[in-house]
Amino acid sequence: MPTRPYLFYGLTNSLCSQCLTKVEAKIIFQDSGVYLAKHCPTHGREEVLIADDIDYYRQTQAFIKPGDLPLKFNTPIKYGCPYDCGLCPDHEQHSCLTLIELTDRCNLTCPICYADSGVDELGGRAQRRRHRTLAEIEQMLDVIVANEGEPQVVQLSGGEPTIHPDFFAVMELVKARPIKHLMINTNGLKIAQDREFCERLNEYKPGIEIYLQFDSFEADTLLELRGADLRAIRQQALARLNELNLSTTLVVTVKKGLNDHEIGKIIDFALQQRCVRGVTFQPIQAAGRLEGFEPKQNRYTLTEVRRAILEQTHHFNPQDILPVPCHPDSLAMAYALKVQGKVVPLTGLFDTPTFVDMVPNSVLYEQHPELKQQIFDLFSTSHSPSSAATSLKQLLCCLPLVPVPTGFTYENIFRIMIVQFMDAYNFDVRSVKRSCIHIVHPDGRIIPFDTYNLFYREGSAGQAMVTALQQSSNMPGITY
Repeated sequence: MPTRPYLFYGLTNSLCSQCLTKVEAKIIFQDSGVYLAKHCPTHGREEVLIADDIDYYRQTQAFIKPGDLPLKFNTPIKYGCPYDCGLCPDHEQHSCLTLIELTDRCNLTCPICYADSGVDELGGRAQRRRHRTLAEIEQMLDVIVANEGEPQVVQLSGGEPTIHPDFFAVMELVKARPIKHLMINTNGLKIAQDREFCERLNEYKPGIEIYLQFDSFEADTLLELRGADLRAIRQQALARLNELNLSTTLVVTVKKGLNDHEIGKIIDFALQQRCVRGVTFQPIQAAGRLEGFEPKQNRYTLTEVRRAILEQTHHFNPQDILPVPCHPDSLAMAYALKVQGKVVPLTGLFDTPTFVDMVPNSVLYEQHPELKQQIFDLFSTSHSPSSAATSLKQLLCCLPLVPVPTGFTYENIFRIMIVQFMDAYNFDVRSVKRSCIHIVHPDGRIIPFDTYNLFYREGSAGQAMVTALQQSSNMPGITY
C-alpha cells in the first residue's frame, strides 16, 4: 500500500495568497521542511515553506505558555479571526509591544515598506499621507494605557516619526503616562543630521531606546531596499548614539538572496558599538510596497535566519537561540553578555548539562517551575535593556552555583531577536491569535501587526474584504 510523501502534523486556517480568502491548511513535514498546504476554491493548491528546520519547529510548540490577558478588550467576537481585530476576546495575548504611527510621511521612499509611506508628492498619495494630530496621538496613548495599565514597551513609528513637527510634544505625552519603556523606530536621517535633536532626545534617558534601521554595509543592497545609499548616514547616526550612549537596537530587514549573507557581519559590528544592546532581524513581510520582491525567491523564514546566525558567527550555539514563549512560531531570541571585551552567550554561563536540563520537554526542567518561569520571563518581547538585565540577574540567582558578573548592568546585555511577521503566504490563524506585537489604529482599536498590514491599514489588500463583511452582516457580537 503506498504511503504519502509527507507527515501530516496539524491543521489550521490560513489565507489564499492571491485573493486573501480564508482557507483550510494542513501543516505538513516534507523534505526536511515544514509547509502550509492550502487549497483555494478559486486559485487551487498552494504550498508555502514556513520553516526549514523540523526539529526547531517541534521545539516551538513546547515553548507555548498560557496567554496574558489585557485589562480590557476593544471589539466583540463577530466574524471570526482575522476579521474582529481590535483586540477581541478571542485573542490570546496582551500587547507586549504596541506601536503608534505618528505619521504616514517619511523622508525616504523605500522600495520595501510595509506602511507604504513616503514623501508627500509621491504618486498622488499626498492626501492620505499626513501627520497625526496631538489629540489623536494622546487618544491612542490612552487606549494603550487602558488596555495595559502600565505598558511595558511602546514604539513610536510611522512613516518616519522623527519628522513629526510636534515630536517632542509627543515625547512629553508619553512621559506623562505610566509607560515603562519607549522605542523610537527610525531610519536615522534626523539623528545623523541634527545634533541638537539628538541632545534633546538624550534628555529623556533612561527609559528610551532607538530602533535604528540598519540593513546592509553594501550600497547596491541599500539602493534596492531603501532607494538610497545610506552607509554614511548610518555611520554618522551611530557615532552620535555612541557618543551619548543612547540605547540602540539595530533593525535589519532581510531579503533572501540580497543581504542574508551579511547577518554575521552585522552582529559582529553591533557587538563593537558602545550604544548597541542588540540586533533584530525581520524577514520581509509581503505587505505594503514591495518593489522587486518575488515571493518564491525572496521569502525568508525565521528558521533560515536562525541557521544563518549559527553559520555566520561563532558567538551562538543552537541552544542559545530559543523560541519566545508568548509567540514562539514567529519570535526567537538569544542573549549574550558583553563582559571585559568578551561575548558570553547565556548558555555559556551554565555548564552544558544544567542548561540541557532547563530546556522544555526535559523532566528535570518541569521539576523546577521557578526556573522555568524565570526563563520564560527573560525570553519576552516586553523587555527593555534595563528590565532584561534585571530579569537575567533573577534567573542567575535561581542557580546558586552561577555567579552574577561583577558590575553587571544593562550595558552588558546583548540581545538577538528574529521577528517574522505573518503575511498572506505564511498566515496561520492558530498562530496569529498569539501575536503580542500590536498597532494602535487611529480609531482606537489595537490590532496585531500581522493582520493590520493585511486587512486594516488604509489601502491594504484586504481592507475592502473586511469592510464588505462588516457591511453585509448585522450579526450581534459576543463580548466577555
